[in-house]
Amino acid sequence: MEFLTRADKDKLEQELKDLHARGKEIIVRIAEARALGDLKENAEYHAAREDQGMNNAKIKEIETRLANSQVTEELDIPDDMVFVGATVKLREVDTGDEDLYKIVGTASGDFSLDYIEVTSTSPLGESLMKARVGDVVRVDLPKGPTQFEVLELV
Repeated sequence: MEFLTRADKDKLEQELKDLHARGKEIIVRIAEARALGDLKENAEYHAAREDQGMNNAKIKEIETRLANSQVTEELDIPDDMVFVGATVKLREVDTGDEDLYKIVGTASGDFSLDYIEVTSTSPLGESLMKARVGDVVRVDLPKGPTQFEVLELV
């Protein structure tokens, strides 16, 4: 089960609509390329068929994610528990560094935000899920095991 915020789910549903629309465009490209004649040496036809395969694979991937996901806003989650959609202030125990992290279903890739996006399936995200203020969580990071204290939910 994958947990998504309402915004993540809406984004996936919009992407699915866009992929279905693109699929119709690809079918037209295939038909036009087929009309050119010999399919064995028809680069346009083969490119369109490859695009169609990749488009269909992406549609199937998104449909599977949506079918196996739960919107976190629809769950009964305690206000003091870290879950998808929560923004949490953490302190690295060894260094004392403090940062804001937001638990997301899918990262946006926007690095200009005031917080660091952490997917719920990443090592840090998995360690933080269901943690509460005051808890210390251990995370196996590439640099080695690291401990973070949950300071507050913002």
